[in-house]
Amino acid sequence: MIQPPLTVPASVYVQQAEQHKALNGTPIYVINCPEYEVVRLSFVFHAGSVTQCHPFVASATANMLAEGTQHFTAQQIAEQLDYFGSYFDINIDRDYAYITFCALSKFFQQTADVIEEVLLRPTFPAAEVEIYRAKRRQQLSIERRKVETIAREHFAKAMFGESHPYGISYPEEAYDTLTAEQIRHHYESRYTAENCIVVCSGKITPEVLERINAIASAIKSGEKGGVEAFPECQTTSQKVIQHDGAVQSSIRMGRMLFPRTHEDFVPMQVLSTVLGGYFGSRLMQNLRERNGFTYGVFSAMVNFQQAGYLALATQVGTEVTEQALDEIAREIEILRTELIPDEELALVKNIMAGEMMRILDGPFGIADVTTENILCGFDNSQIQLNLQRIQSTTPEELRSLAQKYLAPEDLVTVVAGDFQ
Repeated sequence: MIQPPLTVPASVYVQQAEQHKALNGTPIYVINCPEYEVVRLSFVFHAGSVTQCHPFVASATANMLAEGTQHFTAQQIAEQLDYFGSYFDINIDRDYAYITFCALSKFFQQTADVIEEVLLRPTFPAAEVEIYRAKRRQQLSIERRKVETIAREHFAKAMFGESHPYGISYPEEAYDTLTAEQIRHHYESRYTAENCIVVCSGKITPEVLERINAIASAIKSGEKGGVEAFPECQTTSQKVIQHDGAVQSSIRMGRMLFPRTHEDFVPMQVLSTVLGGYFGSRLMQNLRERNGFTYGVFSAMVNFQQAGYLALATQVGTEVTEQALDEIAREIEILRTELIPDEELALVKNIMAGEMMRILDGPFGIADVTTENILCGFDNSQIQLNLQRIQSTTPEELRSLAQKYLAPEDLVTVVAGDFQ
C-alpha cells in the first residue's frame, strides 16, 4: 500500500455560527451540518465554582440536575434517554457549567421533552442530596490519597493563593454542610437567561431550531450574575508536601501568564508543545526515553476567564525526584539560550495543525471550538488566525518568549511524595 502524500493545511475554513436570540434574550449559536443525523445541544452557564456561595454547591447543582424533576425521577430520566439512544454530559470548571445533550436527529423531539425537565424543572430532592454528598465526600477522600491530586490542589494554591477563587480547595467535611436549599438557591441565581449561551450543532432543521428556541426562551430571567472582585494572587514559588507511603513523586511546575486573548498566548502554546506537549517533546525524550524517570510528562497553556498560566505535570520515582527537577530545569534553560532547530519546529507546527484538524473533524468538535471562541469574545475566524500565528512563529521569537516568561525565579514548583 502506497502512503498518501503528507498535506499540511495552509488555511482552514470553519463555518461561522449562525446567531439567534430566544425570547428572553438568550443567545443561540447554530452550526448546521445537515449531513450528520445527530443533534448536539449545549447550555453553558456562568455557574462555575467561582460563583458559588457555599463549598461544592456549584458542582452539586450541575451534577444533580437529572436527579429528579417535577415530572420524572432520576431513573425515568435515564431510561427515557437510553430508550432513544440519547445521552447527556455535565462538565463544570472554575468559571462555567456545561450541560450537553446529544440525540439522533429523528428522536430529537422526544429527547427535548427530557431536556426541558432536566434544565427547567429540577427539584433537587433532599434524599438525593444526602446520597450525593456522602458519595462525593468518599470519592474526594479517596482521590486525596493520590499524590497527583495532592500536587494538583497545592499547585493551584501556590499559583493563586489559598483563598483565591482559582486556588481554593475545601475539606471533605464541607460536604456535610451542603443542603438542598443551597443548591436550589445556586440554581435560581445562576441558571438564568442572562448567564447562559446555547450552542447547537448537527442537523438543525427549522423544527429542531424552533424547539431549541422554545426551551431557551423558557429559561427564567434574572440578574446577570457577576462574581466578587478577585483578591490579588498570593504566589508561592516552592512547595513540598509530604505524603507517607507514596512510591512516586508528583511534580507540578509552571507560572502565571495570561488568558487566551493575550497576543502571546498562541506562540506560548507552540513553546509549551516543544517543551512537553506531544509524545516526542523535549521533556519526554529526556525524562522518559533517556533517563527512564517517568512514563509521561506533559505541559500546556491553561485558560480561565480571568487568568491563564503555563502548567507542567509528571510523576517520577521518589528516589529520582531531584534529578528529574534538574533535568526539567535544564530543558527550560536550553529553550532560553538556544534556538530551536528549524526541523523540530516544523514538526511541532505540523503536529499542532494536525491536532487542530482532528478536533474540527465533525460537528461536535466544531461546536466545542465555537463555544470556546464565544466565551473568549472571538468568532470562528479566530481559528484561521491561530493557524497563521502558529505557522509564523520563529525560533528567535520562541527563544525571546522563553527568556521573557520562563526565568527560573518566576516558576512555581510543587512536589508531593514520600521524602523521609
